[in-house]
Amino acid sequence: MKILFMGTSPFAVESLSALHRSGAEVACVVTQPDRPKGRGYKMTCTPVKEFALEKGYRVETPETLKEGALLPLLEEINPDLIVVVAYGKILPAYVLNYPKLGCINVHGSLLPMYRGAAPVNHVLLDGQTETGVTTMYMDEGVDTGDMILKASTPISDDDTFGTLHDRLAKIGGDLLVETLDLIAAGTAPRTVQQGETCYASMITKETRRMDWNSSKTKLHNQVRGLAPDPCAFAFCGGKNIKILESEPVEGNWDAPVGTIVDKKHLVIRVADGGLRLKTVQPEGKKPMSGESFCAGNRADLFE
Repeated sequence: MKILFMGTSPFAVESLSALHRSGAEVACVVTQPDRPKGRGYKMTCTPVKEFALEKGYRVETPETLKEGALLPLLEEINPDLIVVVAYGKILPAYVLNYPKLGCINVHGSLLPMYRGAAPVNHVLLDGQTETGVTTMYMDEGVDTGDMILKASTPISDDDTFGTLHDRLAKIGGDLLVETLDLIAAGTAPRTVQQGETCYASMITKETRRMDWNSSKTKLHNQVRGLAPDPCAFAFCGGKNIKILESEPVEGNWDAPVGTIVDKKHLVIRVADGGLRLKTVQPEGKKPMSGESFCAGNRADLFE
């Protein structure tokens, strides 16, 4: 079974790595073009490209898929199946319809819940206690295709976006190999998505900004769902402060929300108690403990 793999992010690397370990015939890897990154704007390749080149795969980086741009590659390779994992672009109909076995996707949620670009973030932002990975046949909708397999995992109180992302990526790689075995044997199920659904939109600046009028649980989940990157943030003394780790605190203080009510442990007054900021990163500085931040900070309020 000849495979064209399309992916970009670290989440996709785990799936490509699983295919490599399984001995699958990956004829080509398609990923996003190199982009300038960091303070020096150095051209940097995607994690998938880096891994693919290391393993000796052919790599293509088209700027666009529109107007049949990928058709020459499809005609040259003539893949039996296209595997798409966190590629970052919507596939046009001519790509979806080209391979005889279809296009399949590895999605980081238990569909039909949390369709969209950022499911791993949003399950944590919403305080969910379980999530997982779904493999599915792709159609022209956003994560609306028929499901093949699912694998679930509990979400612990200690999970952050980073830990959950890495766990789901590995689950996704294993589930992909299992899915391909079923497709090769002609026994892969197709289950139509039905029932309750929701959309996990892209993370924006508004998603990341802390609102101290919210509950301590909601704010704590916001920190978990965005750490270690891109991180929740707030302003203190006119400076942007990233918040990497937090802890809800019981208490009742006669102070406006956003006030630092415990300057030793960096506890912030919120709607229904306090939120301890255990690890923060002021702009231009390295991450530090809340205690260290308080020691060098004179401000009384987070905005």
